[in-house]
Amino acid sequence: MYGWIWRKLPFGLPGKLIGSVLLAAATVALLWFVVFPWAEPLLPFDDVQVTQDSGVPGDDGGGLTEPSERPSEEEIPYNTETNNAPPSTPSR
Repeated sequence: MYGWIWRKLPFGLPGKLIGSVLLAAATVALLWFVVFPWAEPLLPFDDVQVTQDSGVPGDDGGGLTEPSERPSEEEIPYNTETNNAPPSTPSR
């Protein structure tokens, strides 16, 4: 298809380059001013609804659960009491 368009454009290489740019600009303008405004109402980008119901089966929508007092050592795979990061080296 692009080869056929390139062969049909007139006036040698300069005309083909200018014609290609004009065809690309016309395509972008057609999409920007005709197709996208037509399709905008069909797309749900601005349809934001915040509800209490999460839509997950089994969720009563009652809110958050309370966190446990302190997780046991088996639940955390690292020590939270000390910093085990390597010492930093001075940059030169």
